[in-house]
Amino acid sequence: MSTELLSLEGVGKSYGTVRALQDVSLTLRAGEISCVLGDNGAGKSTLIKIIAGLHRHDEGVYAVGGEEVRFDSPRQALDRGIATVYQDLAVVPLMPVWRNFFLGSERGLRRWGGLRLDADGMRATTREALARMGIDLHDVDRPIGTLSGGQRQCVAIARAVHFGAKVLILDEPTAALGVKQSGVVLKYVTAARDAGLGVVLITHNPHHAYLVGDHFTLLKRGRMAGSHPRDAIGLEELTTEMAGGSDLAELSHELARPSVGGGPRGGSGADETPTGTSSESSSDTSSETDSETSSDTREERPQP
Repeated sequence: MSTELLSLEGVGKSYGTVRALQDVSLTLRAGEISCVLGDNGAGKSTLIKIIAGLHRHDEGVYAVGGEEVRFDSPRQALDRGIATVYQDLAVVPLMPVWRNFFLGSERGLRRWGGLRLDADGMRATTREALARMGIDLHDVDRPIGTLSGGQRQCVAIARAVHFGAKVLILDEPTAALGVKQSGVVLKYVTAARDAGLGVVLITHNPHHAYLVGDHFTLLKRGRMAGSHPRDAIGLEELTTEMAGGSDLAELSHELARPSVGGGPRGGSGADETPTGTSSESSSDTSSETDSETSSDTREERPQP
């Protein structure tokens, strides 16, 4: 069995009188992708902040490598190998790719007159790290803001892998991307998994989650609505559970259109005779009656 990287058991978080998260459990192992799904307001962002060390949990147990922890800052989480790629990516658009790759972890060289950035070394390392992830980006001097959204996500993932992350948390990485770019990002998510990392993929798209996920945790209004391994649930069932299940069925019933000629719009439906048919039948009957009457009159007329 794979090594357990982190686990949450009965974790909860309150902001004043608001219960943002309650009784949530999750286990992540090396070489796995655990998907956390939920609609807006389900508690996904709060869960990310707890795992990443931005906020401390109020209830339950949070353990990393089997050791219970309470992080006071994201730096403490990063030191334990937990890296987070947020939806806004935390990049500086006008800086080159290599500067963003080493942002906050710059290398220096001691020269006469003081410490200088090892620009050449950081450029070379950036190219090598991107190439190991299968990202073909020759010009690392171009501003990162000129890259597509998918390419920026891939650079952020490669940066986390390079700096020794064991756990990679991805916050809605495909939310603002098209179909093709989403596919590129998901490809590098699986590459991180194949490199032995544990990945927590936060998303509201069950189709993307089912393409790569090994386990699915569903949140609804801060509580767990389900927890399933991949072989225990299908895509259609996963979509239904995330959309609300019975709530969605009730809404579908309310929005259903009545059948043509039935229900409140169509009266008694199939038992009624169409108006046009009744008129035609009456006309035909009248014509036949007139024809028979005329024939009888001719037959009764006396011969001279």
